[in-house]
Parts: sequence; C-alpha cells; structure tokens
Amino acid sequence: MGFVGRLAASAAGRDKGSVLCVLDEEGGYVLLADGRKRKVETPKRKKLKHIVLLDDAAVYGGPVTNKAVRAFIRENGFVGTAVTD
Repeated sequence: MGFVGRLAASAAGRDKGSVLCVLDEEGGYVLLADGRKRKVETPKRKKLKHIVLLDDAAVYGGPVTNKAVRAFIRENGFVGTAVTD
C-alpha cells in the first residue's frame, strides 16, 4: 500500500491528533513513532482505520532514528505533536 515513510495523524485513542511517522506495515496495522513520546525502539501498533495519512508528497527515506523522525515531522510543518480539525 505504500504507507512506510509517510506522516499520519492518529484518528482514535488517547493519542488522537498526534502526528507520527509510519515505520512499517503489518497486515492491517502500521507501526508509528514520533521520536518523543513514541520512540522508534517501541513504536505504536495501530489499525489503518485509526489513522489519517497526511501530506502525500512527503516520504521519509533516511535513517530511522528518533532525532531524524522528529526532524522530518518538524520539516513538514508539524512543530508540536497535535493536529486539530
């Protein structure tokens, strides 16, 4: 499906509105990290129906470190970790 490396916002759960980077896909699930609350070492596993993909043009392809994920989120205009409607 091509979700890896894209930015997503959590649409459900206690992390609703958080901007995260998709690290991997597992069937109907994705693994997400933001480099702060959710580290790349312990990514959040979330169902696809509980996320909203952001900016189609932005795809991360560099080293997967917490610092790099934070920088990628910041470079795409999401300074904090929350997205509001």
